[in-house]
Amino acid sequence: MNRRHFIRQVSAMGTFLVGANAPLQAIQRHRKLGLSIASYRRSDRFYSDQFPAWKNALDVLGHCQSLGAGCLQIGVRGWTRDFAGKVREKRESLGIALEGQIGLPRSEDQLAAFEASVQRAKEAGASVLRAVCLGGRRYETFKSIASWQAFQKDSLAALERAEPVMRRHRVRLAVENHKDWRTAEQLNWLEHLSSEYVGVCFDFGNNLSLLEDPHQQLESLAPYVMTTHLKDMGLAPYESGFLLSEVPLGQGILNLNALCDRCLQSSPHIQFNLEMITRDPLKVPVLESDFWITMEELPARDLAWVWKQVQQKGQDAAAALPSVSQKTDPERLAYEEANVRACFQYARQSMGFHEAG
Repeated sequence: MNRRHFIRQVSAMGTFLVGANAPLQAIQRHRKLGLSIASYRRSDRFYSDQFPAWKNALDVLGHCQSLGAGCLQIGVRGWTRDFAGKVREKRESLGIALEGQIGLPRSEDQLAAFEASVQRAKEAGASVLRAVCLGGRRYETFKSIASWQAFQKDSLAALERAEPVMRRHRVRLAVENHKDWRTAEQLNWLEHLSSEYVGVCFDFGNNLSLLEDPHQQLESLAPYVMTTHLKDMGLAPYESGFLLSEVPLGQGILNLNALCDRCLQSSPHIQFNLEMITRDPLKVPVLESDFWITMEELPARDLAWVWKQVQQKGQDAAAALPSVSQKTDPERLAYEEANVRACFQYARQSMGFHEAG
């Protein structure tokens, strides 16, 4: 029996046990919604007396307490042993869990720094670290098949470097579907690595940009999911395709409870982390030839499915989606904060989460 079949059998057994002994909503009521730091753009770039820039993770932990968040997912690069100890002390005093964010080792000379970050994160109390293979968006980044193929090769090499480090420290690496991998492609390298220490940070909405149904996507990835980015998504048409935007929970097209339930079936202790990015809608130019450079073999039914969502469930105009470009810094940061708090309120009132503390 290979690891893939074993994981799926265990996943199915977990589904049976959860259904028999602990209804999903009962489990979820004991879950506390976490916060991905990507939900905020507070920095020196945007100034507001009401929402000053955070200095470090200690400040963000204090904000998590005000939200009632039960977990913080945040970057750990450059942490010292002393700072990791301070993070652990503060988060334990507040009852807040920790997940890290980390860059992959793209070369051998980055391995030492990568391992140091893993060590510091573990000392602070993190057992899961989220990573991405691509910082941008596939359809904007790659202008040729050759460049896409080189990225795939380099990403696999980086994951192969990282895996022994994660195994040695017994910390899990959760690689996000970050508008880069379609499901079959992500499964290919997951099965190639076949490691209990490398899995998925499942983002509920990102693969809409690659014309995939998140509900079907999760059916394939569920056995590998180690953590999540919980979000809802809005759509609207524009001249070259469709606009895609995070929206406050409950205001988009996703069946959030169904997605959460499916995650819980495979992993009853999964952490749900809100990623509510308040920004201008992203353009997904499916009517432009450049979009298809790396996806020429996609079946027409995938485009038809997402276009049906745009027509039936999307907004009539971009103005109905969140936008920040016309706002001042204080207005932008206040809007961001309001959206995050609306999400936490919805999660408690409509999704069975409860407030930390």
